[in-house]
Amino acid sequence: MKNIYNHFFYTNNTKVFEFTITKQSNRSQARLGIVNTPHGSLETPAFIFCATKADIKGVTMDHVIGAETQIILSNTYHLMIQPGSELVQKAGGLHKFMGWNGPIFTDSGGFQIFSLGYGNVEAEVKGSCLHRFKKSILKINEEGARFRSYKDGSTVLLTPETSMQIQHELGSDIIVAFDECTPFNVDKKYTMNSMRRSKRWGLRCIEQMKQYEESGHALLSVIQGGVYEDLRRESVEFANENQFSGFAIGGSLGKTKEQMHDIVQMTSAMLDKSKYVHLLGIGGISDIFNGVECGLDTFDCVSPTRIARHGIAIVKKSESINGKDNININNAMFRELFRPIDESCGCYTCQNYTFAYIHHLLKAKELLAGTLVSIHNIYTMNRLMREIRQGIAEDNLDDIKKEWV
Repeated sequence: MKNIYNHFFYTNNTKVFEFTITKQSNRSQARLGIVNTPHGSLETPAFIFCATKADIKGVTMDHVIGAETQIILSNTYHLMIQPGSELVQKAGGLHKFMGWNGPIFTDSGGFQIFSLGYGNVEAEVKGSCLHRFKKSILKINEEGARFRSYKDGSTVLLTPETSMQIQHELGSDIIVAFDECTPFNVDKKYTMNSMRRSKRWGLRCIEQMKQYEESGHALLSVIQGGVYEDLRRESVEFANENQFSGFAIGGSLGKTKEQMHDIVQMTSAMLDKSKYVHLLGIGGISDIFNGVECGLDTFDCVSPTRIARHGIAIVKKSESINGKDNININNAMFRELFRPIDESCGCYTCQNYTFAYIHHLLKAKELLAGTLVSIHNIYTMNRLMREIRQGIAEDNLDDIKKEWV
């Protein structure tokens, strides 16, 4: 594969994780930053695209780089199941294995405790073995989480130590401490016990990571506590007081968008402001603006490429053909519309193809349709973050927000 990475990834002289705030807004907690990692640097705020199983479905890494992506995320649990972190390490780590030369963020596998334990496996696993092994979670206790593999039904134990080891073997730059992500429908007592167990797991993660200090990984503490302010505060105090490189806000964020925004604002206000902050699994445009205004630095979500594979394009609202930020190209109105998805967009798709062509591909069930819309959505999310950074730099973030939300 040809080397085309230097155009997008900033070089740095450090081999360890470093986060530097370069500008603080006078109007909100929004800020600009630089994250240095062993595999290059990124400007924040930034969006992290999900390469769950070491790929972003339907696109190559050249597509992802061409859409000006700075960083991607892969999943510890799924890569532990297939192909195994030992094989990835033998290949030279995820970067070489998947042809990506920039920073990689890996989650801990903790979300799978939630998704596999509470019946949302369909959202996580699309494999042919789905119906044979529905009851995937076997036990969660102080030791860790015991799963039944969706691949072959074998029993798998994931602990704080093995999660750290796997993420190290994958060659991740930003590692997430092992935790349990509790759903909304459990009571406060369960949420409290789970959060406190995640704290104890976090200390074990710190101890395990001491073995890998030479690799320069960042270790993020996951902020849990559900919808309860006192539990969130306890989780934040633990994270602030221990040797973490930054924070990842996780867990249940409530039933409504408004409640989620309130919890994110409340949680972020308690964090050590000098450290890097990530919001796990949230990628709606209004949610990103809320997070940025609360001082968050990065966001991840599967949604941009997942909806793309169904023919739904993300657009800047001010440039939208229907005044919405999502456009379903399957709709009949696009059959004879010979213009790009967004005439102001610089992505490969918008520079070369029309609504009518992509609509035809969708109706013909051609795989290229998902690829073209994915390229557009990746570029658009990167464009969103680039304009947000510009808005913070020029103190006009509110004006940028009006064009998108």
